[in-house]
Amino acid sequence: MLVQSRARLRFISIPPRKMRLIADAVKGMPVEKALNILSFSPRIAAHHVAKTIKSAAANALSVEGTDNLKPEDLIIKSIFVDNAPTAKRIRFQSMGRVFRIRKRHCHLTVMVEGDLVAEAPKRKKTAKKAEAQDSDEQTKTTTTKTDGARSTAKKSGTRKSGTKKTATNKSAPKTSTTKKTTAKKSAVRKTTARKSG
Repeated sequence: MLVQSRARLRFISIPPRKMRLIADAVKGMPVEKALNILSFSPRIAAHHVAKTIKSAAANALSVEGTDNLKPEDLIIKSIFVDNAPTAKRIRFQSMGRVFRIRKRHCHLTVMVEGDLVAEAPKRKKTAKKAEAQDSDEQTKTTTTKTDGARSTAKKSGTRKSGTKKTATNKSAPKTSTTKKTTAKKSAVRKTTARKSG
């Protein structure tokens, strides 16, 4: 997806003809290469063009962000140099004559475009997948908690029932043994009473 942004510098006190010489030399280049060329140009118009290109690139990066758009991918799509109002001045000459001086100005417009990084939609998908995984983990933890509670309840029930069974089992033989011992004691008493009698 192409992203475009622009910057405009108005009322520059340079004639449009001189500005177009620099603008045409840089048109269609990557931003970094154009700035390198302009930094070594001796013309004063190169300073204004470089400043406007930097502003257009900063506008693109501020809108899209450095995660989605890289400065190396920006290209100068077009540069427009338009006429601005001309300032009229006079120069006095001999014999009462006056010569007209025209100080020409121009407007400079720079259009910059660049491709968005292709990894941006993948990150959104991974974020959605991460959210889905988090929800799955939460459901798993809740199910494990409920299963653990059920298993602990079953274990506690078996322990209680086991203790009751053991108590009843222990109490049952005790009662039978006590009955047997009392019966033996009574039989021994009877036999001793017979022998003595």
